Amino acid sequence: MNVLVIGSGGREHALVWKLRQSRHVEALSCAPGNAGIGRYADLVPMKATDLEGLARFAKENRIDLTVVGPEQPLVLGIVDLFESQGMRIFGPTKAAARLEGSKVFAKDFMATHSIPTARFKSFHSSERLEAERFIDDLAPPIVVKADGLAAGKGVLICETMESAIVALDEVMVKKSFGSAGDKVLIEEFLVGEEASVFAITDGERFITLAPAQDHKRILDGDLGKNTGGMGAYAPAPVVTDAILRRVVDEIILPTLKGMEVAGTPYRGCLYCGLMITETGPKVIEYNCRLGDPEAQVVIPLIDGDLAEMLLAVATGTLDQHVARQHAASAVCVVMASRGYPDDYETGMSIQGLDSVSLEEGIVVFHAGTRRDGEQILTSGGRVLGVTAIGYDHDLQGTIRNAYRAIQRIAFDGAYYRSDIGGKALKYIDTTRK
Repeated sequence: MNVLVIGSGGREHALVWKLRQSRHVEALSCAPGNAGIGRYADLVPMKATDLEGLARFAKENRIDLTVVGPEQPLVLGIVDLFESQGMRIFGPTKAAARLEGSKVFAKDFMATHSIPTARFKSFHSSERLEAERFIDDLAPPIVVKADGLAAGKGVLICETMESAIVALDEVMVKKSFGSAGDKVLIEEFLVGEEASVFAITDGERFITLAPAQDHKRILDGDLGKNTGGMGAYAPAPVVTDAILRRVVDEIILPTLKGMEVAGTPYRGCLYCGLMITETGPKVIEYNCRLGDPEAQVVIPLIDGDLAEMLLAVATGTLDQHVARQHAASAVCVVMASRGYPDDYETGMSIQGLDSVSLEEGIVVFHAGTRRDGEQILTSGGRVLGVTAIGYDHDLQGTIRNAYRAIQRIAFDGAYYRSDIGGKALKYIDTTRK
């Protein structure tokens, strides 16, 4: 097969890395890619949002399967465009991608189909006073969300009513998230532990991947600002077999059925961002693609041919695919630029990338890098996802291996959290007692 991957981050590097291992993949391209992806695929200098250009490239280069990494082209309708031209593509249609493209649509969908989630109300930017009144009805913490896409940063967790009012100003008045804040969602804060469950689906059948746990806050101990994700690990022990059955029965199945009934069947990756509460799993958000950095720990745990799986989704033949997972753990620690998620500098030379290898259980997925001659330079806020893979059922050892690898990689201003995966250890300790 001739495969095209769209995107330029760590998630896309993980996809390309796994697809390159497929016996079916002869040629592999990535648009636009990054310095790390360039080791495995031909880079195409084309933006992920250039839908017409990407369609032309796929036609002219006889691409057999296109795999879309980021959410923006999906929300813009790249799947509809490719399918209208008879091309195979992995991802949901524009109508189905509204589950991520509009948080208000998603919450209304959950309410209609009795999918467990937090209490909420939505408001237009002109309904400021009504929004304030609803805030008065909630006990802090209070969650304020911009409705549209905001690069993973449009969620504000407010510890007091006063800070929730300030958050309203940020979204509605100052337009800190642009048109994504034309509508705002206000909801109660769910108490529990977060987890992510991914369903790879052709609209009827689905496969669940290893449950993962992301770390959104910039600082250790889940403090500081929200980011696109500072690290992840899988499998997440908070998602027990019993919890996963509830996720399937109460969330995934009703979601797929609801989308089918609405005439917008969901194909691709359905990301269920969950809070595991005392009363069970509840949906925080849907995404219409693999998470980042969760993909960097979930994809390495797939025991099988990723190209076969994604093609089965695109052709509606997932019932013919056998899904397996490695009995292993994976931990990804993100190395970010100083200042992220606010202003940060780029162009820093990265040292030590050749000092780690898969033979010692380490893969470094590039998120924000570019090549300048023989040098690899930083080009984004999240720069690298240093991922350790452990096959000995020792999550603590996998965590140690990831941090040992990080000690051998450096760039000016590098920052990373030191507690990725730590939440899982309490479950392991409990098991051993």
